[in-house]
Amino acid sequence: MSTFRDLLIWQKSMTIVTEIYQLTSLFPKEENFGLTSQIRRSAISIPSNIAEGYGREGKNDYLKFLNIGISSLFEMQTQLEIAYNLKYINEIQFNKANEESKEIERMLSSFIRKIKERV
Repeated sequence: MSTFRDLLIWQKSMTIVTEIYQLTSLFPKEENFGLTSQIRRSAISIPSNIAEGYGREGKNDYLKFLNIGISSLFEMQTQLEIAYNLKYINEIQFNKANEESKEIERMLSSFIRKIKERV
């Protein structure tokens, strides 16, 4: 692996950012500075922190950024559920985004465990 771009979790995180932007473009205009902005920021934070951690020296720094990334993922999952509850997205849209985010969650959790196990 030569760059963070080679990490499948980074690639999938980048994909979900695009999907979140597409979903939130359908939100009511009064949410532009509320839920729309918040969910986009949390989505962007996921691949950004994976990339930033990759560029850091040392396991502890890397883990710190990976943990920020997974925290942002949990924040995004919560905001997706809020959007669904408010009927800004339908059940099909919610289920698709939620399943993709759960896949990233599993991958990122596993990656964090593997980094922790490194000597």
